[in-house]
Formats: sequence, C-alpha cells, structure tokens
Amino acid sequence: AAGAGSGLGPALGPLLGAGSVSLSVSSSLNAFRAPRRYGTAITIAELKCKLELVVGSPASCMDLELYDAEDRLLGRLDCDDALLGSYPVANGCRLHVIDRSGQRLGEFEDLSQVEKYEMPDSEYDQRPESLRSFLRSRGWGRFAVPSQEEQQQEQQRREQEAALAASLPLGARCQVRVPGHPCRLATILYVG
Repeated sequence: AAGAGSGLGPALGPLLGAGSVSLSVSSSLNAFRAPRRYGTAITIAELKCKLELVVGSPASCMDLELYDAEDRLLGRLDCDDALLGSYPVANGCRLHVIDRSGQRLGEFEDLSQVEKYEMPDSEYDQRPESLRSFLRSRGWGRFAVPSQEEQQQEQQRREQEAALAASLPLGARCQVRVPGHPCRLATILYVG
C-alpha cells in the first residue's frame, strides 16, 4: 500500500471507466474550494490544463494531490499519461493543486494589485458604440427630452411645492409622523 505523501500509481486505483466524478478543487494559491465535475477518461495532463482555468496556476507548474471525503491523503496524481479514472477518485474527493511557479497565497485575490484602466468621460463620449451614445440616440434615460405637457406638469408641481413651503413659517410648531413610530412634536427650523 502507498503511504501518505507518496505517489499513488495508477495501477493501484480502481479503473472507473468512462464516467465522470464530482471533485472539490483547492489550491495552494487561494483559500476557496471550487466544485467541479471531470470525466474519468481524461489524462492527468488534460486535467491539469482544465485546472489551470480554475486555480490560475500554469499546468506545467502543478503537483496534484488527491484527498478522500474525510480529507485523508490518498496520494499524488503524478503520472501525466495516466487516466483520472485509474486513480481511486470518487464523488466528494478533494483535488489539491500545489503551485510550483513561485506565486504567493492570495495573490490572485488581492484586487488592489490589479492595474485598472479608467477612460476619461470626454473619450467615452466620442465612442459610437457605447451605452451612452445608444441612450443619447434614442433620447432615453438622462438624455430624454421631456414633452411640452411633461414640462408644464413639472412646472406646476414646483409652483405647488413653493406655495406649500411659503405657508410654513420658521419657528412654527408641527407634528412629525413617521410610519412605525409615535407622533412627535417639532419646531420648523428650515424650509427648502
């Protein structure tokens, strides 16, 4: 039997055939685990290429360890030509990727290290295929031109609010009602 930490050759694991297996993928580069399903008929080299997109480590710099559902080390997947199904993989196992590229833990999670590009508004305004130019061409959103009727209604609403504000003298007593709270007495200190 293979000891913990030693390579587990493909001949020691049961051949699962052409099925698929649900694994939890972890990495030495980050703290999260990603659930993934892989076909048991792919080679370890092909698996590493697929894992590259999950953990961000280059396939050429990966060492793979297989853990069972209770997090006991089953061995290393160290033969690139062997099929995944030739190892003792089962649903619920964890596949741990050890990165040998020299990357640091959490390097891909720290967004402050990512250089960001911000386009000036003047340059964005000149782009013909932007959301802003689309809204402007349709007259939608903040680019909408109100109709004559809408302009009159807005003017009437403002006049009514101004009349109500003028009828509230500073220093007058009032009651303030907020839903869910008791009525309170107050003094008007500002109108505007």
